[in-house]
Amino acid sequence: MVELAPAETVDSKTENEVTQEPQWYAVWTRSRHEQRVRVELEQKKFEAFLPTITRWSRWKDRKKRIDWPLFPGYCFARFDVAARLSILKCFGVVSIVSFDGVLAPIPEREIDGIRQLVDSDLQYDPCPLIHEGMMVEVMHGPLSGVIGRLTRKGSHARLVLSVDLIGQAVSVEIDAADARPY
Repeated sequence: MVELAPAETVDSKTENEVTQEPQWYAVWTRSRHEQRVRVELEQKKFEAFLPTITRWSRWKDRKKRIDWPLFPGYCFARFDVAARLSILKCFGVVSIVSFDGVLAPIPEREIDGIRQLVDSDLQYDPCPLIHEGMMVEVMHGPLSGVIGRLTRKGSHARLVLSVDLIGQAVSVEIDAADARPY
């Protein structure tokens, strides 16, 4: 005779929530509340990461170096999904990035890479994430204001400008950091 083990009760949690290890998540914050959210997360004993970039800020009477969030509106936190309510109760938190109601974890290697860059002495700047084939607008240089499609030729970014009516186009090499999604 085969005995069946009693079914385990999960108390309205999904199997993922019960078995999942703490992972990194992007916490969407109110505007200019990133530092406060980071502090509150740390006070609640969550591992938090807020990458920053130092910039000069100018007022009428003085200039000062200030650490600005590298990704404005976001702070990163490592937690088990069962703790999400505690995260959402932090002052300044709007939500946790999710898709179709399921929290979207960030791979640890991505957080580690950003942490390694921020801890280094290298110069870095935020830039928009643009992909080959996207329509972009050039923000700097002699082509400032020009809109075209981003392509690649070897390791170089190229901007394709087209005259659709006659089916003709021209491409020019650009620095991808000078373009933003259109």
